[in-house]
Amino acid sequence: MQFAKLHALGNDFLVVEDPPRVEEADLPEISRRMCDRHTGVGADGLLLLKQVNGQAERYGFRIFNADGSEAEISGNGLRCAAAYLFHRKRVNGTNVTFETVAGERSCNLVQRDGNSFELRTEMGEPRFSSRDIPFDDGQEHEYIIDYPLSISRRVYHITCVSVGNPHCDIFVERFFPARIEWHQVGQELEHHPFFPHRTNVEFIRVINRQEIEVLFWERGVGETLSSGSGSCAAAVAAILKGLTERKVRVWTSMGSLIVEWEKDRIFQTGPAQLVFEGNFLG
Repeated sequence: MQFAKLHALGNDFLVVEDPPRVEEADLPEISRRMCDRHTGVGADGLLLLKQVNGQAERYGFRIFNADGSEAEISGNGLRCAAAYLFHRKRVNGTNVTFETVAGERSCNLVQRDGNSFELRTEMGEPRFSSRDIPFDDGQEHEYIIDYPLSISRRVYHITCVSVGNPHCDIFVERFFPARIEWHQVGQELEHHPFFPHRTNVEFIRVINRQEIEVLFWERGVGETLSSGSGSCAAAVAAILKGLTERKVRVWTSMGSLIVEWEKDRIFQTGPAQLVFEGNFLG
């Protein structure tokens, strides 16, 4: 199976264009094998792209996590998919639209330097109700802001956002002294029974009204060096709580990207880079 490996601030993906026909039930296992960092290629997720009805600027987009579960969307994954298509000269202009489980998302090429790309992605409309996230504690919530949730006999005040996939945000004054601590909290939140579809988790430290720093625990993956949708969710949560302006630089473990909440839409601008191309035989 022909593939390309790309990453967006260390969040890495394997891109397969026009994938061969396989049984739908086999896709999770294919993703697990390809994404395995010891016996496969190694990645946080597998992206499957297929041109829609011969339209040069429109592609179907599916994403499978490293554990084989299918996600609704990925901000970094969209940038990597767009970078791949621009690299392969599949797109005539500077804009490509993806059809995802979460709806249509467009990516615009801002600039290119060899195998490095900068792209601006429209990430849709954030949603906040318990039904839209989803979050189920037996009650209906219009917003979930600073909700007290008990994890390991400690109460965390969570703010929840959907940007096409579910996110749970925790604001901290300083990050955990040991990685194992926030990994444990992230894992328990991901699988908490109040999140029927599981959830992504962000730990957020506000630097100032224009910048935040974030650690990411991704549903179906674990710790990732960055997350596009997680950056959007973290920025929106900070804006919602009045902690930042509506344009925010989000610092990740490997650099930064920009999130802008314009009226009812979120836009994200950040890098993506081609690493290599190959053929998976496993």
